[in-house]
Parts: sequence; structure tokens; C-alpha cells
Amino acid sequence: MKPGSKDKKIQILISGKELSELKRHTWSMAEAFGLDRRIENYQGKRSIGLFRWDFDCLIDVIDIALDDPGDYPDRSSAEYKALKELHNRLKHEYHINFD
Repeated sequence: MKPGSKDKKIQILISGKELSELKRHTWSMAEAFGLDRRIENYQGKRSIGLFRWDFDCLIDVIDIALDDPGDYPDRSSAEYKALKELHNRLKHEYHINFD
């Protein structure tokens, strides 16, 4: 999807455990117009620019992953907590910028 002149791009830093857990789920973003490749190539050293539709995709993918007991059988694990924290941050940024 090509952004228009009125589309807002939000810069957000994703790094550490959050980034490594997000990268585990990039295969779920196959229909996301290159978002999967952007996340795979993202190193977490600088902020990444995300549009509204990127946030929609990431939030949905993380929702599915967090609800899947096959992915995270132990909800007290550091991996689950890192992805949950990222999910909360993305939803917060989404609501601030797009609601």
C-alpha cells in the first residue's frame, strides 16, 4: 500500500526481547505489503516508521500469538511478557495517534 499525503507515519523503537519475539511471528504477516520483510531486516537500533495499517497488522498478529497456548504455554515467561509489553505499547501509540 502506498501512503498518501495525509497518512501519518509514527516512529517507534522496538528492540531487545520485544524485537526478537516479534520476529518469531513475521511469517503471520505474509499479506502485509512487505511489513514482514521490514521487521525481519529491522535491527532495533533506530526507530521504525509505521503507518496505521502497519499497526493494525502488528496488533492483530501479536493478539493471535499471545492467545495461542502453543506459542506461549507459560504466560509468566519472559518471552510472553516482552511480547505483551510490545502489544500494549503499540495499542497505546495507535490510540494516541489514530483514534
